[in-house]
Amino acid sequence: MTTAEFATLRRSIEQLRRSVADVRGAFGDAPEVRRLVNDLERLEIDAGDLAAAHPAQAGGTGPAPEPVVVPDTPLDAAMFSDADDEGLGGYHGDRS
Repeated sequence: MTTAEFATLRRSIEQLRRSVADVRGAFGDAPEVRRLVNDLERLEIDAGDLAAAHPAQAGGTGPAPEPVVVPDTPLDAAMFSDADDEGLGGYHGDRS
């Protein structure tokens, strides 16, 4: 983001702050108003974090992560020989 874009974002957040203050004046301290105030605070925090981030971090223009291949072959049953099967109520004797 450019400096002009951040300035526009800051102005928009300030305009939203005034609108939320008007809503608070009309509706008082209702739960919905408190959520709006909380969302506004979150927006300010996220905008500040974004302003402090390096462009490569913010834009995600770095190399794509390598995909992880998960084989769909059966696992070795010996890995689970001493594990409980929570779906069946736990281990209750010989599994064979």
